[in-house]
Amino acid sequence: MIKIVTDSTCDLPPEFFKELDVTVVPINIQFGTETYLDGVEIDRETFYRKIEETGIIPATSQPSVGQFLEVYEKLAKEATDIISIHVTGKLSGTCRSAEMAAREVADKVRVHVFDSLSGSAGLGYMVMEAARAARAGSSVEQILERLKILRDRMNIIILMVDLRFAQMSGRVGRLQSALASLLNVKIIVTAEGGLLELKEKVRTTARAIDRMIEMLKERLGTEEPVNLAVVHAQALEEGLKLMERVKSLFNYREIFLTDLATSLAVHFGPGTLGLVGYRI
Repeated sequence: MIKIVTDSTCDLPPEFFKELDVTVVPINIQFGTETYLDGVEIDRETFYRKIEETGIIPATSQPSVGQFLEVYEKLAKEATDIISIHVTGKLSGTCRSAEMAAREVADKVRVHVFDSLSGSAGLGYMVMEAARAARAGSSVEQILERLKILRDRMNIIILMVDLRFAQMSGRVGRLQSALASLLNVKIIVTAEGGLLELKEKVRTTARAIDRMIEMLKERLGTEEPVNLAVVHAQALEEGLKLMERVKSLFNYREIFLTDLATSLAVHFGPGTLGLVGYRI
């Protein structure tokens, strides 16, 4: 039996995790001296409220090797293989923790750690497809091959409207040096090879959203079948409007709207909007 594991940067509608029997290992959220397990000890509502009340922009850290060991050992009781799919290793040590734990349980279960070079709904779609394939009887090799294809095809376009979070988090890689001079504008970034790249600086949110849609059309076209997701951070109304727009423009097979994972909102900030899509 194949079991699927991911981390809490994976954005999918909540019911999917239970339906697809996916185990989620939480990222650690740190408010000053207090540490919370993402999605277990702190939810999105509490997260944003604590930021408002304390004025603290929190930090994150990857799950410990021990956290992964606990999950892998539990799943080893019924699984022959575990496919553990995680947030980009270019910006997080999560894959590294998973790999260390995998070595420690090698005598009990085969753990295949896969670096998505992604996060949020990009990671979500990889987890969804892997879980469905495992349930349908695909082999580990077939699932890993499909994951590599998805990784290459995945497009993630993000609009950031409050750059203080990214500037303070230190987790945005080579984007960091550009942020200091950009605090009064909106920026569009894309995920490229597991890192974030600044694509455009835009003065208004409306114009930025137009450009996001144009960029996705350039990458995916409007005729080939695609899977899509719209991501938002405390911007439900804007997210719903964006989803209606992309629904009318693309030949989509699946689409969902999701709230940005707390462990990613730490770095991108409230008001963030994202478009995720790939050719099927």
